[in-house]
Amino acid sequence: MENSIERERIYTRADNKGWKKWGPYLSERSWGTVREDYSVHGNAWGFITHDMARSRAYRWGEDGIGGLSDNKGHVCFALAFWNHKDSIIKERLFGLTGPEGNHGEDVKEMYYYLDSTPTHSYMKMLYKYPQQAFPYTRLVDEARHRNRLQPEFELVDTGIFDANQYFDIFIEYAKNDENDILIKITAHNRYTEAAKLTMLPTLWFRNTWSWGYEQYAYKPILNGIATTQIAVDHKLLGKYKLYCEDADELLFCENETNTERLYGIPNESLFCKDGVNDYIISGDKKYVNPNQIGSKASARYVRTIPAGESVTIRLRFSQDTHKSQPFADYDAIFDQRVQEADDFYDQLQANVTDPELRIIQRQAYAGMLWNKQFYYYNVNEWLKGDPKMPTPFHGRAYQRNSGWRHMYTANILSMPDKWEYPWFAAWDLAFHTLTLARLDPHFAKRQLAVILREYYMHPNGQIPAYEWNFGDVNPPVHAWATWKVYEIDRDMNGKGDINFLERVFHKLLLNFTWWVNRKDVSGNSVFGGGFLGLDNIGVFDRSQPLPMGGHIEQADGTGWMAMYTLNMLRIACEIALTRPTYQDMASKFFEHFLHIAAAMKNLGGQGISLWDEDDQFYYDVLHTPDNASMLLKIRSMVGLIPLFAVEILDDDLLEKLPDFKRRVEWVLTNRPDLASMISRWHEPGKGATHLLSLLRGHRMKMLLKRMFDETEFLSDYGIRALSKYHGEKPYEFNLNGEIFSVKYVPNESETSLFGGNSNWRGPIWFPVNYLLIDSLLKFYNYYGDDFEIEYPTNSGQVMSIKEATVLVAERLVNIFRRDETGKIPAYNGYKKYQDDPYFKDMHLFFEYFHGDNGSGLGANHQTGWTGLVADLIEFLYQHRLQKEPVHAKVL
Repeated sequence: MENSIERERIYTRADNKGWKKWGPYLSERSWGTVREDYSVHGNAWGFITHDMARSRAYRWGEDGIGGLSDNKGHVCFALAFWNHKDSIIKERLFGLTGPEGNHGEDVKEMYYYLDSTPTHSYMKMLYKYPQQAFPYTRLVDEARHRNRLQPEFELVDTGIFDANQYFDIFIEYAKNDENDILIKITAHNRYTEAAKLTMLPTLWFRNTWSWGYEQYAYKPILNGIATTQIAVDHKLLGKYKLYCEDADELLFCENETNTERLYGIPNESLFCKDGVNDYIISGDKKYVNPNQIGSKASARYVRTIPAGESVTIRLRFSQDTHKSQPFADYDAIFDQRVQEADDFYDQLQANVTDPELRIIQRQAYAGMLWNKQFYYYNVNEWLKGDPKMPTPFHGRAYQRNSGWRHMYTANILSMPDKWEYPWFAAWDLAFHTLTLARLDPHFAKRQLAVILREYYMHPNGQIPAYEWNFGDVNPPVHAWATWKVYEIDRDMNGKGDINFLERVFHKLLLNFTWWVNRKDVSGNSVFGGGFLGLDNIGVFDRSQPLPMGGHIEQADGTGWMAMYTLNMLRIACEIALTRPTYQDMASKFFEHFLHIAAAMKNLGGQGISLWDEDDQFYYDVLHTPDNASMLLKIRSMVGLIPLFAVEILDDDLLEKLPDFKRRVEWVLTNRPDLASMISRWHEPGKGATHLLSLLRGHRMKMLLKRMFDETEFLSDYGIRALSKYHGEKPYEFNLNGEIFSVKYVPNESETSLFGGNSNWRGPIWFPVNYLLIDSLLKFYNYYGDDFEIEYPTNSGQVMSIKEATVLVAERLVNIFRRDETGKIPAYNGYKKYQDDPYFKDMHLFFEYFHGDNGSGLGANHQTGWTGLVADLIEFLYQHRLQKEPVHAKVL
């Protein structure tokens, strides 16, 4: 099939320039981030609050609604609005800080990402803006009065949308070329009476001139021309113009801090960052520059929109000069880009025939692409301080991330969520790349490469976790993601990118060595690792010293590392097909896997196993200071993670790698103790394949029996993080009369012991579910249809592993599909989302989901790893077991 025009653009160049130079790279929140925190004790949430943000110039980034910027964040554009009721203009999204929310940080707005192409040649989002005064105070007060046992209080819970008294504001972008961008804002009045709305398309420069660096002393400038143009002059980017059709007036101020308002210090600038806000609210023109110059500017549009009708404003941001009619070809260009976006997705969704699933998938893809962000953070510079420090600065008693001075990030990165998580998270990002690879393989590969670069990875080999603590330990999933992205790219383009694979492999070697040196406490190939992303899944905070001393050897840490060795083995084999010397590396990881498998069975030669024969399940082992050991018998995702360690090698591959094959045979012959750790190596499976796995057939069946039990792990909506068994029978650990317990909680955590967002005691998470599905499919590819299991457990239904795997994937997808009653499980309890014609076809991609009813929980725009639903929809159509469309109900 001939590539679409958009697909051709993607392959024009591999970097974030050209057609990708401008994109949705503007954050949705820079206030309350670590980068902007110059407080004494590291109080990021309090140093710059939402209320301060309109008046405070940021140091490292910018934020706005529905915005875009260049790929280094120098020139920014976003939308601001005023409903003529609020005390401030709606210039950025509002939400609760971590300490304010009864379940941590939480954006309190209603917005949806609806569409985007990978080069951002076309983008569309929707912002729902109430016509009544925005309930800032009520949202804060209600959260303050709620405890952790109560749900979050959302904007929709205030009733502000009940009478449809709001504006639906669609924000669209269409590129004419790389530096010529058409902007369309369409505001619909959904109410029964006319309503006035002020729209403020805003252009500004990221402040680089206030921090005292000579190379950035140059201050760029914006100039107004009549009421129709804003001229841009930037030393690095050149000259542009923002053409504003039929604007009422142009307003200018400076992107500089209002020190008088915030700190009682006289301002250095007459027209501060909040000048446009203050003028719009007060009507006093003293706040804006009458000479129409500055570093921040807005075009003002005041429109009265009749009931049920809409108004559209048109702008054009261009490096080209359009002297007479900048909007003459506007509609034709927009129509063309929309058609090209449709053509691109028609190709990408060729297998998906169900219209409902196509909508879900396309909006998931849109969220993935809108969550790209310019991420800028020079840790050494941040710790050391600038020549001219941001006001106020009183030194630091707590230097967060002080061991990461080498980090210097200035890249476009995929964020979990640009409001609640406006910073990269390493293991989240690995999952993002799988979905992104189908959209833009170049971008996906660059994401994996950059996170392993020398200016990210610690010199000791550790991958930085996330902004709040780069030194935290995330699961080692990057080798797995690298192989998956390689496969997707190869399948889409007919050729594998060996150079990418080799480049990443070398960096992963450093990280693998860090794991072996730092997280194998006893040197016995059984690993700790800390919390490993699964915050409160255990009885103790695994990232902190144990209250009784000693240490934990983790089933999940060891399972992750066994998976890591097999991922590295498979990558080494692939590279070795063209670079034979890599057979040595394949041999190294083959033997390392055997040692981990042996250690899981016999810890330190003491006869202690992570596998419990009585329960037929994997558990963590606690080693106490008096040299005693015991299993922590919590039935959690920890015990399922060993399933991830599975790989298949076929005879054809082995014949092409004679040195590796010879080494494998030597080990199996001369180390029978290790050979016994391999599942059925000498028994070829379907298609003459050999299985490497921690699990033999019996143990795998026992794990699957528990995992597919609806009274334990199997929910109607996927696999729970903790067995429902612990709902009635919590696990308890008695330490000197103090009881530590783990109880099944299907929704938000009931404890803040492990941080504000500790939610792994029952909910459904897409990333680990996706890994289970990927692993089970490998088992099926080895065993074939002859290996049958019962699904669900105790149902009497017998089927192949593949059939069960497809049905698990279907349960996950069903979170977003209408059930037999016409309801979407993700929006349980919200009739507005289910039935309202202006809500019901819009999708939010939550951080995780209720273990019993599928309701969306946590961050509600975390398309990042929940965007994997797009891949699962494709999976259902590639592996569906019947020709008719996938059903909403399982067997």
